Amino acid sequence: MATTADLSRGQFLRYNNDLVQVLEYEHRTPGNLRAFYQVKMRNIKSGKLLENRFRAGEEIFPVRVDVKEMQYLYPEGDSYVCMDTETFDQIPIDGVLFGDAVSFLKEGMNIKISFDDQTALMAELPQTVEVVVTYTEPGIRGDTATRTLKQATIETGATVNIPLFVEMGEKIKVNTQTGEYMERVK
Repeated sequence: MATTADLSRGQFLRYNNDLVQVLEYEHRTPGNLRAFYQVKMRNIKSGKLLENRFRAGEEIFPVRVDVKEMQYLYPEGDSYVCMDTETFDQIPIDGVLFGDAVSFLKEGMNIKISFDDQTALMAELPQTVEVVVTYTEPGIRGDTATRTLKQATIETGATVNIPLFVEMGEKIKVNTQTGEYMERVK
């Protein structure tokens, strides 16, 4: 039996018959009142954020989730086929599990996929990805007084805002969570 004292960030729980992941938690002891845990969670299926207050010592229901390192191979309809790097099994993963980061998915990229038994729950790309700019308008000389950005299409087909000095064919680093340009890669 697990209690609120066993809470940890990133842990998966069964809450109201749904699978949730703990994003943040805080143990509070207000004055002469009873202690409690304020917990922020994300529903895995719907993606909604939940917030709940648990009493100290209240029973929680952790779920065992296996995280596997897999390699992305190719798209197939609305899913993406990934290969287990140890057993070489090919598994189709639903595109919804990747969220907005799916637009930065490149063939051969290693990703982390969380499984509950045989069901894929969550797919996570690396924090950053290096991509080549395939199309962008040329920058205007002298327009560097402000941090002016222009749109660029990258090799995965996604559109990213980049600084004026970045040209077509250059390699850039992009944050997969926010979709923001980080730096040029040399």
